[in-house]
Amino acid sequence: MTKTLLVRNAQVLVTMDQQRREIADGAVFIRGHVIEAVGPSSELPQTADEIVDAKGKLVMPGMVNTHHHMYQSLTRAFPGAQDGELFDWLTSLYPVWANLRGEMIHASTQTAMAELMLSGCTTSSDHLYIYPNDCRLDDSIEAAQEIGMRFHATRGAMSVGKSRGGLPPDSVVEEEDAIIKDTQRLIETWHDPSRHAMLRIAVAPCSPFSVSQDLMREAANLARSYRVSMHTHLAETAGDVAYSRERFGMTPAQYAESCGWVGHDVWHAHCVQLDDAGIALFGHTGTGVAHCPCSNMRLASGIAPVRKMLDAGVPVGLGVDGSASNDGAHMLGEARQAMLLQRVGFGPAALSARQALEVATLGGAKVLNRDDIGALAPGMSADLVMYRLDGLNFAGGLLDPVAALVFCSPAQVDCSIVHGRVVIRDGQLLTVSLGNVVERHNRLARELAEAARVAR
Repeated sequence: MTKTLLVRNAQVLVTMDQQRREIADGAVFIRGHVIEAVGPSSELPQTADEIVDAKGKLVMPGMVNTHHHMYQSLTRAFPGAQDGELFDWLTSLYPVWANLRGEMIHASTQTAMAELMLSGCTTSSDHLYIYPNDCRLDDSIEAAQEIGMRFHATRGAMSVGKSRGGLPPDSVVEEEDAIIKDTQRLIETWHDPSRHAMLRIAVAPCSPFSVSQDLMREAANLARSYRVSMHTHLAETAGDVAYSRERFGMTPAQYAESCGWVGHDVWHAHCVQLDDAGIALFGHTGTGVAHCPCSNMRLASGIAPVRKMLDAGVPVGLGVDGSASNDGAHMLGEARQAMLLQRVGFGPAALSARQALEVATLGGAKVLNRDDIGALAPGMSADLVMYRLDGLNFAGGLLDPVAALVFCSPAQVDCSIVHGRVVIRDGQLLTVSLGNVVERHNRLARELAEAARVAR
């Protein structure tokens, strides 16, 4: 028989359902990996195979991370790359990343996912676009399956090196035929199009300054022939815009449209410098944006016009971006920064706490082209997280605990359920040994840095 799970007695249950209900003394009844009922604890079944008491806790949908480079966890706060803007930062780190190995991809994926999960994230995408030595996207996928996170693995790629006018060194680019062939292999091997899927594959050439126009078009054709999503970087910096105008004679949004890269099956990272015409284009085509506020601040890329995007109907989700341009991966912290940064740029009413949480949940689900995550409602995937409200960081903020969750210092989750399975209990990750993950990760980070030093 299918196992049942009951979460009950929540001090407040944030549903993100169509009515945006916030239920006092709320409960969620789960059968298998699907939510069957949501409501006051007194109105739901009183028994189940497993019961989780959420007394004194805020319960909400698991957050959705729409942009990451998990391998970059190996090069956080890297000396020599701490104070540059995007292009300088990349050129400093490309020679380091050229020494990556498959074992490092696996280890860094688990480190990044553990950090995300402990912050309240239950679904994450990852943009792996560099494949030196024996690195494969399969390394990331296998790591995700072990740790128990819902995963959108994107097959990134770089094909235009310095010798052809691109930014990356020739040593880290691939042949375009090989890129398309491996992307097809990954889709056929791993992609699950079914509702409640734990794993999906997306097609993801890295950026307009690291792949050809031909590859962008061919990648779009491949993605649509398999009905999978598409992802890339776009309009991240003023330099990005200048490159697009000089090389293609178009704005980044015009270039994306010319390559077939608009539509509900497409999401672009950053879009900090997206102009009004680009925002309108994305709004009426349903093209998604992964907003990465911490990375945009760290690299001084600017303030993405998220308020304007939301008003234009652009699907917007949150992304922590690579841990080498954020140096952290705390989704609740990212939601807080998104709210604060919009206020810095566009006024105190630009983004509320609840709007930030909506971007982090429902917004991310829409960006990833999913209708089964991001809300707690019957028929949705059983992905939910719980935060204790009796901590020092929330003291004095419990007149509105939902707002306090975003305004106050970012909390770690007390309990997390992914696909109907408890993966974090009492703040402890249950699926892997976190101590072993961190020890392995630090050892490999040292090896990566040493390999780069020797290669210089």
